[in-house]
Amino acid sequence: MLKTVGYGVMALSASCGVGAQGFTADPQEARAIAKEAYLYGFPVVEMYKTLYTQAIDSKSPNYKAPLNRIGNTAKAFTAKDTAFVTPNADTPYSFVWMDLRAEPLVLTLPPIEEHRYYSVQLIDAYTQNFAYLGTRSTGNKGGHFMIAGPDWQGQQPVNIDRMVRSESNIAYALYRTQLFDEKDLTKVKQIQQGYKVETLSHYVKQKAPAPSAKVDWPKPAPTMSDTPDLFRYLNFMLAFTPAQDVEKDLLARFATIGIGAGQPFELKKLSAEQRKALEDGISDAKAEFAAFKKSKVDTHQVTSGDFFGTRDHLKGNYLYRYAGANMGIFGNSAEEANYIGYFVDKDGQPADAAKHDYTLHFAKGALPPADAFWSLTMYDGKSKLLVANPLDRYLINSRMLPDLKLDADGGLTLYVQHSNPGKDKQANWLPAPNGPFYGILRLYLPRPEVASGEWQMPLLTPVNAKP
Repeated sequence: MLKTVGYGVMALSASCGVGAQGFTADPQEARAIAKEAYLYGFPVVEMYKTLYTQAIDSKSPNYKAPLNRIGNTAKAFTAKDTAFVTPNADTPYSFVWMDLRAEPLVLTLPPIEEHRYYSVQLIDAYTQNFAYLGTRSTGNKGGHFMIAGPDWQGQQPVNIDRMVRSESNIAYALYRTQLFDEKDLTKVKQIQQGYKVETLSHYVKQKAPAPSAKVDWPKPAPTMSDTPDLFRYLNFMLAFTPAQDVEKDLLARFATIGIGAGQPFELKKLSAEQRKALEDGISDAKAEFAAFKKSKVDTHQVTSGDFFGTRDHLKGNYLYRYAGANMGIFGNSAEEANYIGYFVDKDGQPADAAKHDYTLHFAKGALPPADAFWSLTMYDGKSKLLVANPLDRYLINSRMLPDLKLDADGGLTLYVQHSNPGKDKQANWLPAPNGPFYGILRLYLPRPEVASGEWQMPLLTPVNAKP
């Protein structure tokens, strides 16, 4: 167990490196190991990209706040927000990137009205959701909650409502506060102002411990998630994550291609054969995911609930963890929210608004069953971001039902297409890009009939084929 979590090497920069001496696997072994390591490490590196742009690079347009401080976004996400893919536009976010090396943090939540949903999703460096605060888990009454790193051994103060521990010393607290409509924005801002973050020493009014070693954060590279360069950033992030007993054999295997906590990884010192083995392994991993997505995800045989959750929930399925990070990083656990992806139409063809207009029909009494709310959000199939459109409408949700036009039989038909369907249908129009797209139907606090399969999701129906 790494008791100091590699603090002595935290000055590691993006330019230093050790050569091929840590690479002992033969090319065939290296290819297989690289495939495993890519699936394992991709979520960690994608998380680092978000950490860097939100908490390290103060000049980034997506910068929110420095480490251990809260940043509030007092608006819903729009097409201009690019920090991470498949963002949720229903709930303005607040963000806390936590450095837990020196001491725990205390997160204080204010009490809010019972009919409004809010949550704090606590995510470790592996993108595992290790705990929740808020409506479902702790209620709307607020409270004081302590987040501790893996090595902290102090005593919990008596007035802390709950202590939770992260596997990693870098962790993320992602807040969601339900926004009812534009007129509600002032109230959401008031709630966000009640979110408080402080170190444990400040909370108990005691002397702060010695600060942790300064970190030299490597600047993200454009190809870092798609090439062997990923392993350099993985090594950096693993220095914040003590090895888990269940993964020691896996990490020992990764070490044979130069992967290790806090160890530099310099690609240019590898031989051409070694480098090709890593590249081929990454290609194999991407191919496995593509086949899995087509056969299991697009056909709804597996759902978002399989991809997001605790380490115990994921049970070592790194393909699932990769799928979650690839398609919608920082997704909620199944008990908090259910996500249904519309990547293909009812005929199994990829959704593409340049080729078809589409409808999505909910029968009378068969709207998505959710105790908080539901929302269908549109994303560009290429960028995975929200879609700019003349209405600035990125979603249709349950709060909008009074403004939607019901069918004669009481059902609800949504028009999913690029062009405006006309004044009589515009209220039910979800604008799509002029090309590939996907929709995500989110159910917050889903009811039991979702998990049981009693409620059947409607399928995307193509109409009006385009030349």
